[in-house]
Amino acid sequence: MEISELLPLLHTIEQLKNTTRHSWTSAGRHESVAEHSWRLALMTYFVRDEYPQANGERLLLLSLTHDLGEIFTGDIPAFVKTDTDRDQEQLSLETWLISLPESIRSPLRSLFDEMEKQETLEARIVKALDRIEALLQHNEADLSTWLSLEYELNLTYGQKEAACSSYLLRLREAVRQETLEKIKAGTESQPNLKE
Repeated sequence: MEISELLPLLHTIEQLKNTTRHSWTSAGRHESVAEHSWRLALMTYFVRDEYPQANGERLLLLSLTHDLGEIFTGDIPAFVKTDTDRDQEQLSLETWLISLPESIRSPLRSLFDEMEKQETLEARIVKALDRIEALLQHNEADLSTWLSLEYELNLTYGQKEAACSSYLLRLREAVRQETLEKIKAGTESQPNLKE
């Protein structure tokens, strides 16, 4: 790739460092989309031995690119994201892809299509871990950062996606148990916390 094409691409993707998510970190600040994608990529790497039939490189690439559309739209929490929001993200992403050299455009489009269709093992693993990563981040954040609807959502979110694998279901259940413990500890120390 020509350096004159690479530099604008690198400057564009830097925006994921500046795009914050709804989630908070354990240090008490908003998490960036880049941080979420980074841990998701490591999660796929750490569990790769559970899926010897999966393509490890594909898992990493799907993890690192799955939220690139949020460069243009920002992060919209799943519980408020609409079809209009998804369409706008897709349009913005497509407009950006057209501006890229073919050597980058085609592979990226393939990754985005794979995540959207959810037909491959790799895409299903990444989608499930994407949900689980968000739950982990909520559990690591102070309970005071949770919205009232998140008490129930953290117990159910990602269950459907994790159903693609017994391992992911077990991981999802372990995170659910952490959520229950966090809620119990938080509500015992502050009974009006959910209000």
